[in-house]
Amino acid sequence: ILVLSPVSNEVPEHPCVSPVSNQVFERRLIEKYIAENGADPISGQPLSEEQLIDIKVSHPIRPKAPSATSIPAILKSLQDEWDAVMLHSFTLRQQLQTTRQELSHALYQHDAACRVIARLTKEVTAAREALATLKPQAGLIAPQAALASQPAAGAGGEAMEISEQVGMTPEIIQKLQDKATVLTTERKKRGKTVPEELVRAEDLGKYRQVASRMWLHGLHSASIPGILSLDLCPTDTNKVLTGGADKNVVVFDRREEQIVATLKGHTKKVSSVIYHPAQAVVFSASPDSTIRVWSVSGGNCVQVIRAHEASVTGLSLHATGDYLLSSSEDQYWAFSDIQTGRVLTKVTDETAGCALTCAQFHPDGLIFGTGTADSQIKIWDLKERTNVANFPGHSGPVTSIAFSENGYYLATGAQDSSLKLWDLRKLKNFKTITLDNNYEVKSLVFDQSGTYLAVGGSDIRVYICKQWSEVLNFSDHSGLVTGVAFGEHAQFLASSGMDRSLKFYSL
Repeated sequence: ILVLSPVSNEVPEHPCVSPVSNQVFERRLIEKYIAENGADPISGQPLSEEQLIDIKVSHPIRPKAPSATSIPAILKSLQDEWDAVMLHSFTLRQQLQTTRQELSHALYQHDAACRVIARLTKEVTAAREALATLKPQAGLIAPQAALASQPAAGAGGEAMEISEQVGMTPEIIQKLQDKATVLTTERKKRGKTVPEELVRAEDLGKYRQVASRMWLHGLHSASIPGILSLDLCPTDTNKVLTGGADKNVVVFDRREEQIVATLKGHTKKVSSVIYHPAQAVVFSASPDSTIRVWSVSGGNCVQVIRAHEASVTGLSLHATGDYLLSSSEDQYWAFSDIQTGRVLTKVTDETAGCALTCAQFHPDGLIFGTGTADSQIKIWDLKERTNVANFPGHSGPVTSIAFSENGYYLATGAQDSSLKLWDLRKLKNFKTITLDNNYEVKSLVFDQSGTYLAVGGSDIRVYICKQWSEVLNFSDHSGLVTGVAFGEHAQFLASSGMDRSLKFYSL
């Protein structure tokens, strides 16, 4: 039932009843009338807004306006409504077509992405298999083939080469394999967790040089200044080892602040030093083409290893603690027994014909890396004695290389003022850090957890791994920095330089 408002003569949208005249009004109009007159428009009696009573009704379709009651007006109204429907239909069809095109494009992109992912997955799998099996690269002469091609009774170097190849016995190879298996298992158990004692990056950034006595500058002779190499004992990082331009090797106790031993024997400067992790034994290499094994307690040389015919440029101790890797300007790398002083194998890349500048074992000990004077980094398989991967990219002689503890990353520095990071799983360079112009990189080292990377050269810089952002920068040395090393859990940092000083940094 439609009730007309006596005021507007139309069906009210919001009806209400006046208790004074019992009439139905449009609330909007009656409120305006009461505001002006204060009385009921029908009876004239006093009326207020509070007295009005709302009527709850379902809103009916409002009747057509009087102008739409004729047939021509109705036809025009229908025409207008039809036009509106057609326009709406056209808009919907346009939106549908656009949506179809976007969906088609998205499906095409998804299909292309799936194809790329499949191809990349296949390449990654192939690269991992190649690294795991260490397939030799073509064009390099395997030691076994070289051995077979040499005369059995050759003279001089040829006869020595034959005896060296025989020195890599199945027992030694099995020993290397067993150690690698143990180390790999331990690494998997540790996973990605880092020691709780490891210094956090924000604390590392607060490190400052620790005040040292002036006689720390007196570790080596002042007449031929310069400390050329540095190492800390892995099991007691308070034991410091340095090699100097004065031909001496010095063992220093950081905790007691005293020199433990000064070892003399080299006829030229000492370019590389290593502290044995489990024995009171240290190793040194020199341009005098010898490698020396020293007893710290006895203060004497117990073994001289003559593996090379030219300057020894790199030294690395195998994880077993029984074998040494060395590189030389004679283009050979050598693998030697530290107990007997015997050279077990000696190999060169005959296709390269280039001096080796540095060498470093992978944490597992089955592969290792060497740097060359022609800016190449070569990865070798120790058991097969073959070159399995090459990393080109530097533009100057490689000066230092370092493997991360997790075994995935390799850091390299060269005379091109750059630092490159390589992924051994994908066999490619994933990060290049461009250093200051004419920056000289002399030393690279990861901490024992593989969390930080220290760079020594024109100054000292420490980067946090994965982000590869710089957290430390020291310029305390007045000469070139030749060595950097982390203390246990990175609780301190040690450095040596051509200014003949040994410096320590901590909180």
